[in-house]
Formats: sequence, C-alpha cells, structure tokens
Amino acid sequence: MRRSGLLMTLTALLASARLAGAPGVARGQEAKGAPPSAPSAPVRLDRVVVRWHAPETGGVRRPQFIFERELAFEARVEALADPDAEPGLYRDRHIRAALDHHIAETLLASLPISPAPTSTEVAQRAEAARISLEQRARGRARLLAAAAAEGISSDELDALLRRQARASLYLDRMVTPMLEPSDFELRLVLRSGATPFKGQRYEDVAPALKRWYVGQRLSQALITYYQNARARVTLTILRAD
Repeated sequence: MRRSGLLMTLTALLASARLAGAPGVARGQEAKGAPPSAPSAPVRLDRVVVRWHAPETGGVRRPQFIFERELAFEARVEALADPDAEPGLYRDRHIRAALDHHIAETLLASLPISPAPTSTEVAQRAEAARISLEQRARGRARLLAAAAAEGISSDELDALLRRQARASLYLDRMVTPMLEPSDFELRLVLRSGATPFKGQRYEDVAPALKRWYVGQRLSQALITYYQNARARVTLTILRAD
C-alpha cells in the first residue's frame, strides 16, 4: 500500500467512527508547511496526517501530531509482525493498529512514573524495545528496510524506542509488573505450546522467549489501556485538498 492509501484508510476510519457515533473524532485540513526557499528547488516536506489531544498530554492547548512517514513506518512494522500479511504490504488493519499503538504509547509515556526512571533505565528499556521490535519485524534487516522505505532516520527510530521505553516502564511500575517475568512463569509459557519456540529447550530459547512474552504482555496492556482511554482522545484526520 502506498502512502496515498494510508490517508484513504485514515479518512475511512474517520467516517466509520462518525457513523458509529464515536466521541472525539473530527475532520480537519492539512497543516501547511513553509514554502520552499527557491521555486526552482522545491523540497517535499513530511506532512501531518493526524492531530490529536487528550487530558494526559495537556489537552487542547498541547496538540499532538503524527506524521505521514512515521505512521507508514509503524504500519509496515505491524505488517511484518502479521503472519497473514503479504510481504512488503501493509493493509487497513495495520494502519489502524499502528495509529492505536502510537497514541497509546504517547499517552503512557506522558504520565508520571513513581519512582521516576533514571536516564540509564530508560536507555536500557529503549535497547530492549529495539531488540523486541527487531523480533516483531522478523529480523533487523527487515526493520531497517522498513525504516529506509519511509526515510526514517536513526534519530527518529531512537525517539520511537524511547517512547516505547517510557510507556513500558509506566505499565510495569504503575499498573502491573511485566518486564521481568520469572523463570517459572516463562517455563509455563513455553510448556503451553502457544509460543514461536514450541518443542525447543528452555535453556536454548530463554532470552528470546522472555522478549517475546514481555512483548506480548505489553501489546495487550497497550490495547486494554487505549480501549479505556479512547473516549478521552480527540482525533483530527488532516486531509490534503
């Protein structure tokens, strides 16, 4: 799916939400970027496709913005993690999942954590998030290819990982511990047969199993949190005219 398809899906998402009577969804116009410095050398700027706000992020006076490239990249990651997706393509469901995850992570990352994590702890969780993201994408090469396809820089990827790190630390410290499952818990999960490591020895897969299990728990916690927070979020889909 090309980026034009991404915008069409967002517009359809807006329409379906309005028809269903969902609160906090509005239609808007595309944010206008500054004109290029010289008409003979136009520069294509990234474009805001979603503007949103919620009490947790400061309300209407502190709007949040999602750019086309970052949402397309996050949709690509969702597609790479989907066993039923066609290689190299992302669908409507991947865009919707990426949008929900992006907003949920931003909400959680903005909430106060007690005790506050140190910069070292955030960095460690960001590195763990990187490894988990590579696992979801089924390999570092695939993740980097998805980033390259949307022009995502290493700094932008680092910002996404720090957002995920703070969101996961909030869930772990303020909701329920989930970042450090015990060996006993992991062994039970492996024995259930409901993991990608079925039939393998625990000693051989323990680190990868832990990352997978923590990732699954965090993803479910994100979904649950956003379902409860959705009514507090006001979304505006920004369309090009």
